[in-house]
Amino acid sequence: MKARVLVAVVGLPLLVTVLLFMPEWVAAAVIGAVCVLASYELLCGTGLLHNLRIVVITAVMAMFVCLWSVLGQSRIVMQLGIFLFLMALFLELLLAKTKLDFTFICLAIFAGIGVPYLLSSVLRIMHMDNGRYFVLMPFAMTMIPDSGAFFVGCACGKHKLAPEISPKKSVEGVFGGVAAGILGMLIYSFVLQLFGLEINWLYAAVYGLLGAFGSVIGDLVFSTIKRQTGIKDFGHFLPGHGGALDRFDSAVLVAPMTELLLLLLPLAA
Repeated sequence: MKARVLVAVVGLPLLVTVLLFMPEWVAAAVIGAVCVLASYELLCGTGLLHNLRIVVITAVMAMFVCLWSVLGQSRIVMQLGIFLFLMALFLELLLAKTKLDFTFICLAIFAGIGVPYLLSSVLRIMHMDNGRYFVLMPFAMTMIPDSGAFFVGCACGKHKLAPEISPKKSVEGVFGGVAAGILGMLIYSFVLQLFGLEINWLYAAVYGLLGAFGSVIGDLVFSTIKRQTGIKDFGHFLPGHGGALDRFDSAVLVAPMTELLLLLLPLAA
């Protein structure tokens, strides 16, 4: 518990500093490093794949996706990167003849393209108008509901939500997380208003509601992967928290959700 609290005390201010005050390439490097770790954890932390070349190729692709997101390169650059990545994986499949299951190739594609593209929504949000005001939103929309769900669940959680996947989650905790998520987004929006932004308060409540549910779904999805592969944590990079995926599993879904919400239902003008 002490290690968990210490990592949070050090990590949260560092994350805020990187996303709000550092140059964009620094943010891209940090998010890229998280995506590289996540790709490694999906392939090796689960024990599903031990082909070193595929692991390296996938990690390179994960970083490329993040750099493409922040540099705003043309679509052809992304298409070329994806094409070369897939060709490299297909060659590995052919070289292995029948010894490499195609399922593992699909896993590498998800680890090298899927997860990095979803997480790098944070970088694309940063590129939006007033993006620096919104870039912390995906993390607020996951961490605040998680905290609300934890405290409400501990206090009065009686009905298990998904005992086969995550025994500690309760229905009452989910409702507590939703309430905390809506309240958290209203407070976040109030802070934005202090900087002169005109807030749509109804949309702010919608963000909090959807973010809370997205956080739960994202957490349960990656908990399912851990259950199926028989592991407790994806990694040990963050003491008390596990690996990159253990810490940012909810953000994998909530970050792209936030990007879409900002495009479809603008929070502020």
